[in-house]
Amino acid sequence: MNFTDYQTESRSTAKYPVIGHGVIYPTLGLVNEAGEVAGKIKKIFRDKDGVIGEAEKEALKAELGDVLWYIAQVCSELNLSLDEVAEANIEKLLDRQARGKIQGDGDNR
Repeated sequence: MNFTDYQTESRSTAKYPVIGHGVIYPTLGLVNEAGEVAGKIKKIFRDKDGVIGEAEKEALKAELGDVLWYIAQVCSELNLSLDEVAEANIEKLLDRQARGKIQGDGDNR
């Protein structure tokens, strides 16, 4: 599956309340799901000495899928495609890498 197909298909499942601007709900969901990914990683290091087995990978895959769903909905609400977001991000990263600025702080490095 590619990003365009995913974004189109996932949009048909987007049934959520509009609370103000349409971007608010999926943005809050994105933060929540990203926190769930972080929580699972935390527990792997707390309870399993950092060993990521198949069960943990499957659980993380499910949570990462939820993160992707919310990213797709935020993009749709902003009339952006996942493809253009991915392309812009890789261009930014490759430019930073070429200039020796891949590490460090700040958006404009």
